[in-house]
Amino acid sequence: MHIPEGMLPAGQAAAWYAPAAAFVAGGIVQVKRRLARAAEYKAMLGLMAAFVFVVSLMPVPVPGIGTVSHPCGTPLAAILLGPFAAVLVGAVALLMQALFFAHGGITTWGANILSMAVAGSFAGYGTYVLARRLGLGLGAAAGLAGFLGDLATYGVTSLQLALGLHGDQSIPVVWATAFVSFLPTQVPLAIAEGLFTAGVLVFIARQREDILKGVELAP
Repeated sequence: MHIPEGMLPAGQAAAWYAPAAAFVAGGIVQVKRRLARAAEYKAMLGLMAAFVFVVSLMPVPVPGIGTVSHPCGTPLAAILLGPFAAVLVGAVALLMQALFFAHGGITTWGANILSMAVAGSFAGYGTYVLARRLGLGLGAAAGLAGFLGDLATYGVTSLQLALGLHGDQSIPVVWATAFVSFLPTQVPLAIAEGLFTAGVLVFIARQREDILKGVELAP
């Protein structure tokens, strides 16, 4: 993920900013609503922001693609903070990484928000809620959320690359090629993210069950 500066055509890079801005605005609304309900939410928000920043700053180069693989952290953030709030957290982390670590870019910030912050958060959160409602245990639901949220990020990144760089080739073929190129490095990372997400949720449930109360139905 973290499409680097200048990799996408300027028009497409700019176009990704519009949907990204809409989701970030939703994140601001969700954070304000949650803070008004519970002051302790601020501590969890800060903790998750630091977590997403650090965990997504561990790049593994992907041969032939020109970008990198890494864990995302947004599925866990979405479960604990709410999916829109996790988008806001991810957007801030991506901006700081682009500005101070040249990881990602400013022109591609909107595209990277859509892939890591939006796709990772909503795929992870949606998987967790659906799995719990289907009767899966907390650990299994969280693990599946971490795994699928991670892979969803790279599915969207591959689509963005295909749309911008397909040339004379068909978009589906370029998308499939890019996504398959990610898999050797990303599948192990997605498994690790799933296990970590499950471990954190199970630990919280045992130590501070009140933190998880009502999280599945949170707006």
